[in-house]
Amino acid sequence: MFGLGIWELLVILAIVLLLFGPRRLKTLGSDLGNAIKGFRSAVQQDEDKKATDEPKIIDNDTPPRQERDS
Repeated sequence: MFGLGIWELLVILAIVLLLFGPRRLKTLGSDLGNAIKGFRSAVQQDEDKKATDEPKIIDNDTPPRQERDS
């Protein structure tokens, strides 16, 4: 992808580990996981809401006409 080999990735991982430390990396990973989980649940709730808001047409019935106020 970016032309990075296994050794370059290991060097980057070692530098990140030295900068943040193992405890900080663990909390960053769990926070990232919780954020992704929250995002997925919000998207799922939004899709469920849209599915219930749409009118359902059964057996090629035409939707009811809306009356205009004159």
